[in-house]
Amino acid sequence: MSQSDIPRRGLMLILSSPSGAGKTTISRALLASDPNLSMSVSVTTRAPRPGEVEGKDYYFVSVPEYERMVHAGELLEHAKVFDNYYGTPRSHVQRVLSSGKDVLFDIDWQGTQALTASTRDDVVTIFILPPSHAELERRLRARAQDTEEVVQGRMARAADEMSHWAEYDYVIVNAKVEESIARVSAILTAERLRRSRQPGMLDFVNGLRGAD
Repeated sequence: MSQSDIPRRGLMLILSSPSGAGKTTISRALLASDPNLSMSVSVTTRAPRPGEVEGKDYYFVSVPEYERMVHAGELLEHAKVFDNYYGTPRSHVQRVLSSGKDVLFDIDWQGTQALTASTRDDVVTIFILPPSHAELERRLRARAQDTEEVVQGRMARAADEMSHWAEYDYVIVNAKVEESIARVSAILTAERLRRSRQPGMLDFVNGLRGAD
């Protein structure tokens, strides 16, 4: 029997960073290379950006529908960011974790605090930092998706977002994206091997002992 055959409980891997620091690029690379990892799709009240797909990037909902979901307890966490509302649907995440697979979250520090408070044993948190202030601004402008006003707003918010770095389990400075992807992958591998996340290990070890 290989270790991948031993039942385990999935984990919630959270990546947070200021906009433009690289967490989306890292997330996409992890998802493309790891079949046991799936993306948590958040609900949001903001309008879709060019190229975004309903049900893949976000579930786009009205403010009244969002408020209904909050009051019904259908969201694991929810927060207001840049005058829009975001949240994580509860049912999908719980199904994936119970099946022994992992869920990747691209959320901010507010969402991380909420998930950590409610499901700490299932959560692994990583904060992604840019290598410099100038590089962060360069990356935001290079995307050419936002107006100058939005870029300046994101830069102003970045300082506040980065002040929460010490609340995370791991911190990575994303100077070279390939190295950052490898580091996040190594963290994920190690966290999957935690004894507390391998409930099937007890039966496996008892079987080994009985074979002696």
